[in-house]
Amino acid sequence: MIGFLRGTLLDKQPPLVTLDVNGVGYELEVPMSTLFQLPDNGKPLELYTHLVVREDAQLLFGFYSRKDRQMFRELIRLNGVGPKLALALMSGMSGDELIACVHAEDTARLMKVPGVGKKTAERLLVELKGKFKDWDAPAGVALPVAGAAEIAYATSAEQDAVSALVSLGFKPVEASRAVRAVFADGLRSEELIRLALRGLGQ
Repeated sequence: MIGFLRGTLLDKQPPLVTLDVNGVGYELEVPMSTLFQLPDNGKPLELYTHLVVREDAQLLFGFYSRKDRQMFRELIRLNGVGPKLALALMSGMSGDELIACVHAEDTARLMKVPGVGKKTAERLLVELKGKFKDWDAPAGVALPVAGAAEIAYATSAEQDAVSALVSLGFKPVEASRAVRAVFADGLRSEELIRLALRGLGQ
């Protein structure tokens, strides 16, 4: 089992990042909560990891903190929750917001996550209540929302943001609309994703 990797951040193509560890490039899938905390390319980085071995693939997932990795592991232990849905849950809201959502039994908030219907949300709340009962439930931190801008996609940051949202399960039209609503010149893809997810979760 690979517990962590320490190296240099080579590239970010949400939700994939590439980490150079002594000349070996590792591709890791990360939740948006981790992506938002990553440094610029070329900077040193350490990620806690979880390896999933399947018949057709070996998938490596990366997390900025041990707490996020623990949350991911708790989620994939649940019936019907695979790595993709776990990443979607951890991308649609921060870890603290997810814990607060569980403690508040907020079904509607969970249903904003792609792939989570009413029955699934209700089941998740019941199962997660027991797993997160000893976790603190801090209030979520509000994120700034940029003004709307109806423009055509003109930057790679926009395209990367839309692709990342689609990979999380949002429909292309829905992802495009969400990114377009928060676009502003100079915003990086990570910032666009963060703001778009905030809007989709309202």
